[in-house]
Amino acid sequence: MSIDFILPDIGEGIVECELVEWLVKEGEIIVEDQPIADVMTDKALVQIPAMHSGVVEKLYYKQGEIAKVHSPLFAMTPEGDTGTNDTVAAETEVKAQVDTVKTNFVAKEVATPSAAPSSVKDEPVSGKALASPAVRRVARELDINIHQVEGSGKKGRVYKGDVVAYSQNGSSVVSAVVANSTVIGGTSVEPIRGIKKVMATAMQNSVSTIPHFTYCEEIDLTELIALRGELKEVYAKQDIKLTMMPFFMKAMSLAIKEYPLVNSKVNDDCTELTYFNDHNIGMAVDSKVGLLVPNIKQVQTKSILDLANDIMRLTNDARSGRVASEDLKGGTITISNIGAIGGTVATPIINKPEVAIVALGKLQKLPRFNEQGEVEARSIMQVSWSGDHRVIDGGTIARFCNLWKSFLEKPSHMLVHMS
Repeated sequence: MSIDFILPDIGEGIVECELVEWLVKEGEIIVEDQPIADVMTDKALVQIPAMHSGVVEKLYYKQGEIAKVHSPLFAMTPEGDTGTNDTVAAETEVKAQVDTVKTNFVAKEVATPSAAPSSVKDEPVSGKALASPAVRRVARELDINIHQVEGSGKKGRVYKGDVVAYSQNGSSVVSAVVANSTVIGGTSVEPIRGIKKVMATAMQNSVSTIPHFTYCEEIDLTELIALRGELKEVYAKQDIKLTMMPFFMKAMSLAIKEYPLVNSKVNDDCTELTYFNDHNIGMAVDSKVGLLVPNIKQVQTKSILDLANDIMRLTNDARSGRVASEDLKGGTITISNIGAIGGTVATPIINKPEVAIVALGKLQKLPRFNEQGEVEARSIMQVSWSGDHRVIDGGTIARFCNLWKSFLEKPSHMLVHMS
């Protein structure tokens, strides 16, 4: 007897989601907890697992369609319920197939354990093409079965160029969305959904309700880069990726102790200021599903190595689009590392209800005068702060930035201030 799988409440008040990709097909045997579909909410990419073992009978949505929470997502026949007209032999055969799938699924889970409960493996499910949601969307627009496209990336990952090349060599016609360089005129319309919609709404609300002001400074990171270089190889042997971000975060936390105002929030009518004891520092990540800002909780209690591990986990989660909702909530101040892509100076938009954000520019080798008046090459980074001018004035952000800068330029100063 066929039953409907009801799309569960994903939380955070979400009532609908976009069906990004089916991970199974009609007629396929599935097992309990096996991933069934990737769906996109306005928070992140979420994987929906099966609640029962059995056979998939019907998929109710096509890729790209909007599925409603508490509505049927697909129909299935549970294990052991093959219908009154089926023979015992048929039931035994289905059960044996389910057992085989279950064994393979468990073996795969054991062989490739995740680094943390919230992290997700970027490995293809059996028969599943390895490609981002954006590439899959292009394939749908070109009416191409992405499973037939040979990927040029690592482990066979399919890129946009692979899809376009396949369409040009096959029978499909390239759409204006992909081949706009060869099509004159026309337009294409794409709905703003999921993470992009949330980002657009948040930025609009922030700009319209918070009076921003920007303060720029340069930081000499020569000594910090040398220190990180000494430590990097040591901890790489322990599978710890030591980037510059843990130092930026720890130095910021130490500076917040002296200037707690930058780690606060103001209510909507600007009559009350709330100071946060915890330093939950967010980091803006340019993920494949849009801008995500996960945050490291209680930075004031953590070591550089603790932060390195947390940053590595959240960066991997964010780039895959699957960040736990808890990691996206409760941020108190944000760092945007736009310089990793390019640019020196920015005007970052405050992540409401926070009151400050800093954008890191790209690292440059520039000539600077030393104490003897000699010109030498130094590693310089421009930083750009945006503050909520309702509660933070220019003097406060300048003094706070100077302290943060002193810790970064002289790592030994940071060391003696750690508790």
